[in-house]
Amino acid sequence: MTLTRCSLRWPLAAVVSLLVALASPAQTPPASAPTVLFIGNSFTFGRSSPVMYYRPQTVTDLNGEGIGGVPALFKLFADQAGLDYRVSLETSSGKNFDFHLQNKVTLIGRAWDIVVMHGYSTLDQTKPGDPAALVQTGRQLAELLHEKNPRVDIRVVATWSRADLTYPEKTHWHGQPIEQMALDVRAGYDALAASTPFIHGVIPVGEAWNRAFKIGFADPNPYDGIAFGQIDLWTHDHYHASAFGYYLYALLTFGDLTSLDPRSLSKEERAAADFGFSAEQTATLQQIAYDELSATKGRAPLKPFTLVKLPR
Repeated sequence: MTLTRCSLRWPLAAVVSLLVALASPAQTPPASAPTVLFIGNSFTFGRSSPVMYYRPQTVTDLNGEGIGGVPALFKLFADQAGLDYRVSLETSSGKNFDFHLQNKVTLIGRAWDIVVMHGYSTLDQTKPGDPAALVQTGRQLAELLHEKNPRVDIRVVATWSRADLTYPEKTHWHGQPIEQMALDVRAGYDALAASTPFIHGVIPVGEAWNRAFKIGFADPNPYDGIAFGQIDLWTHDHYHASAFGYYLYALLTFGDLTSLDPRSLSKEERAAADFGFSAEQTATLQQIAYDELSATKGRAPLKPFTLVKLPR
């Protein structure tokens, strides 16, 4: 069959579009925002404080409970630093790593970019202060996450001293300084991190609380009342954190994961204003987070940034 001149004729616009496409370099699709998963319990979801249901629409609660918690605070800090993260959480009250391994693998067993996780506040529910079970199950959880994504960045959180296990008689840390439980918890997480190459760091939240006690910013003993001019890092049960305590936890996590200076969030930081912190309280919490992170051996200097003021 002979093609006619008419059959070879294309619309001029189509010809131009084809030539432009052929001459242009291939376009790479934009990279998606890094994913961050928080695995934990009430210490992450913010029980007994306004943090628990703060900005839940900004994160994905894999359990469908509508929780914002510390993950939502982290997300807000990142947004104000001009960073885009897709943040999820999988939390269950009073649980250690074994619970998540046995019951939540279908939710958490994915290829995450970053994972922040912690176990029960005493290291072991039945043997307070004993890290053996935490090390074993934490290592198994890290191995599972690494199997799903060999490049995953896993950090563990060393949580704070519980006043309710220190000051009352017949409790595990009774008679010891309030700082001691946090140090024991940190030693447990150090042992976990040393047990596997898949965990890349320990976030020193409990030691930041100790720093707040040392400088006189936070009252170390809520059982005898809160001294004038000091804050209470615990809530009413002397166990979970107050909004101040969870805010400090989120600041440490933000600085640790991003290597950005939490002081750059400034007195204008959105969550602090929402919770009614004074400008001085906000600045001091940010300074404590900066000082604690900067004290970590081998850490590169934290980088300042310009605060992004988000619309209301």
